[in-house]
Amino acid sequence: MSFKSSLQERVIEQNSFGTGEHIEYRVHYGFVNAAEAIVDVDDKLQNANGRPCYKVGIVGRTVGVTDWISKVRDTWTSYIDASQILPQQFYMKKQEGNYRKEQRIIFNHNNNTAKLFELNDEQEKKNYTLPKHIQDVVSGYYFIRTIDFSKMTIGESVPVTFFFEGEVYNMRLKYRGKETINTKFGKISTFKITPQLPKNNFFSDEESVKMWVTDDENKIPVRAEVSLKIGALALDLRKYSGLKHELKFQ
Repeated sequence: MSFKSSLQERVIEQNSFGTGEHIEYRVHYGFVNAAEAIVDVDDKLQNANGRPCYKVGIVGRTVGVTDWISKVRDTWTSYIDASQILPQQFYMKKQEGNYRKEQRIIFNHNNNTAKLFELNDEQEKKNYTLPKHIQDVVSGYYFIRTIDFSKMTIGESVPVTFFFEGEVYNMRLKYRGKETINTKFGKISTFKITPQLPKNNFFSDEESVKMWVTDDENKIPVRAEVSLKIGALALDLRKYSGLKHELKFQ
C-alpha cells in the first residue's frame, strides 16, 4: 500500500516527447567544430525497476581538430519513468583520452536512495540517500520539456535537483522571456532559460549557461551557450526526426 501511494503522488502528464525521437547537436568553440551530441529515445518503452520507461541514450564525442588533440567518447543512458519523469536507472561510460570509467546507478524513489555499481565487476560500491524527485543529467533534459513556460512570468524560476558522479546539485531554471532566434532551418520562436548553477571552477558565474527551447509543444532545446573561464561554447540543433509535433520555422 505504501509503495502504491508513493508512486501515485507524482504523475507528470506531458505531450512534448515520445518514443523514436532523434536529435543531433553541433558543439562549437567560436568557429571551430569541437564536438557533437546525439540524443536518441528507443522506439519502444522499456522496463526498469518494474516500471515502463523511456530509454534515452546520449552520445557525446569530439570531432575534427579537437578529436585529434583530446579524443572523447562519452555515453549516458537513462531509463526515465514514463509517468513520473524520474530516472529509474542510469548508465555512464566515459572514454576521455586514456581515462576510462563505467558506472550504473539504480534509483529507488520510494525510499529516496540510489545504489552505485562499477560495471567492470558488478559489485555495489556505494549507497546514497537522495532528495525527493532527483534527476540524472539525461532525465533532467526531458524534465525541462514538461515545464509550461508560457504560464511563467519573466524572472520566475523552477527548482530542479539532479545527481551526478556522487554529488547532488540544486539548480533553478529561470525564465527570461520569449525570443526569436536563427537556426540552420530558419527562424523559430523560443523560450529563453538561464539555469542557476552552483559555483564551480569551470563556469564564469551562476548564469553562465543560456538555453533556448522551442515555443511549441515539443519544447526541444535548439541552442545553448556556455560561458567558461577559458572561453565560450555554443550548441546548435543540427538534425532531428521522430518529434511528436512538427517544428514550425519562419
